[in-house]
Amino acid sequence: MKKPDDETGNSYHVPALERGLSIIEMFSAAERTLSMADIAARLGLTQSAIYRIVQTLTERGYLRKTAKTAYELGPRVVSGGFAWLASRDVTEIAMPWLNALRDRTSLSCHLAIRELTEAVYIYRAFAQQRLTVNIPIGSRLPCHCSALGRVLLSGLADDELHALYRDIRLDDYPPPAPKTFPELQILLKTDRENGWAVSRSDYSTAIAAPIRDHQGRIAAAINLSGPDAIMQTGILDHSRTLLLECAKEISAELGCQITGR
Repeated sequence: MKKPDDETGNSYHVPALERGLSIIEMFSAAERTLSMADIAARLGLTQSAIYRIVQTLTERGYLRKTAKTAYELGPRVVSGGFAWLASRDVTEIAMPWLNALRDRTSLSCHLAIRELTEAVYIYRAFAQQRLTVNIPIGSRLPCHCSALGRVLLSGLADDELHALYRDIRLDDYPPPAPKTFPELQILLKTDRENGWAVSRSDYSTAIAAPIRDHQGRIAAAINLSGPDAIMQTGILDHSRTLLLECAKEISAELGCQITGR
């Protein structure tokens, strides 16, 4: 009698899925762009045989078309469902730096990564004082509503931003969040030029800075936050200096060769 197929057999093998995953794995820091011909040759197939797979990956945001027949990894891979792959290393590296920053400033420090339009908080250094701002690990907040989230968005190109916010209304969020996409673009332009972002609500102020990986891309962001009663101009400026130094050190440990700011 023939033994039924199990997980080690071939009955569960999905060739199209395997090819799609193989295509994603072809890209690297050394090869950020590949043509349809390159992809087909590496799979040992014709371009017509992989056309539907490439189109599906593009429509789902896992690939992005950069020329007539050229592709690179799309925002869904870089900052969407695969973001958690990098989060463990980022957390382990950032943890001692953020704890030290908290101790120097007596302010809460948070670390977040981006998943689509949300900032996902993956670590916090809790400030032990009566007046403090602490957001629990695992919280998800809209990126455009905070300095931390805006820093995460600031690493995206205009077309990536348009794709993310194409179907999202911003006018339902309370101030000081931007009410329109053009307002968000203006804020992000300033954030990019500064190399940091600040946001103020009714009771608290937060400043945030980017964490960059070995490719120079924004992989995460950190912030310092506290009540307005504490975050006065002099303290805010000093805290920003310490925050930027901390972000630079963490980025360096991730392999980023930082120049300038």
